Amino acid sequence: MQFLLYLAIGFTVFCAVALLCAPMLLRATPEEQRILALVTSTRLDRRTVSEKEKLQEKILSLARSLRGRVGLGENPALKQRMLYAGIRDRRSMEIFLTLQMVNPLIGAFLGSFIKGNTIFWVLALAALGYISPDFWLTRKTTQRRDRIRRGIPDALDMLVICVDAGLGLDQALLRVGGQLTHSHPEINEEFTQINLEQRAGKPRLEAWQSLAERTKIEEFKSFVNMLTQTDRFGTPILKALTQFSEEIRLKRTQRAEEAAAKTKVKIIFPLVLFIFPAIFIVLLAPALMSIASGLKVMGN
Repeated sequence: MQFLLYLAIGFTVFCAVALLCAPMLLRATPEEQRILALVTSTRLDRRTVSEKEKLQEKILSLARSLRGRVGLGENPALKQRMLYAGIRDRRSMEIFLTLQMVNPLIGAFLGSFIKGNTIFWVLALAALGYISPDFWLTRKTTQRRDRIRRGIPDALDMLVICVDAGLGLDQALLRVGGQLTHSHPEINEEFTQINLEQRAGKPRLEAWQSLAERTKIEEFKSFVNMLTQTDRFGTPILKALTQFSEEIRLKRTQRAEEAAAKTKVKIIFPLVLFIFPAIFIVLLAPALMSIASGLKVMGN
């Protein structure tokens, strides 16, 4: 009986220890976890499509069919302009073209409710609706270029530090792009695009040349020329990067000084139109009122 009791106690302890160790021993390996993540419902082909996305897709398909009947196909120049603005999604170009077709109709519809010279307002609002997407795209491109231009000196300084630490130019590029994800996301996008093009087989200089053509920024054009000369004459890349970074810093300082000098001229117009009249009213109004009251007393 004691033997059976000890056997039962040992079996119970063994089962308890096995239950405690089972989660650790039977845990999925990293490979199994990745396979499990691939077959979950978060995949794009299994996710739930919202009603908003369905409605948007119906509108885009209708606009696409209308453009096909009219004979308006894809515009390569528009696609290039959207690349300048950092828009690479194909649906964004379809939305842009759809807005160019719908906005004039909406503008003409709203202008028909204005009484008095209705034809003028219909044509004016229709033209405004047609050019408004183009104006938005131009403004977005300009703002993106300004943000990239402001972040280039910081990116070059970090690039110099990474190359000086022993990283290659391509690895340093990825490192700098990862560090600038939050502060300068546009530069991170462009550096990632360069890395993807190089992985696809494009030479380094051609990838940088594509960046200069895509952004239309003079600093990147100068950087491509510097890389070309460095590769042709065998100049150390660290020395060339350091000198180029100092030049970019100097240009930014000169640009800031130029903007500060222009403020002296720009402030003249609000000073003359708004500040001087207020000062004259505050200083001269009491004196003019005193003179007017004195003349009135003298007249009486």
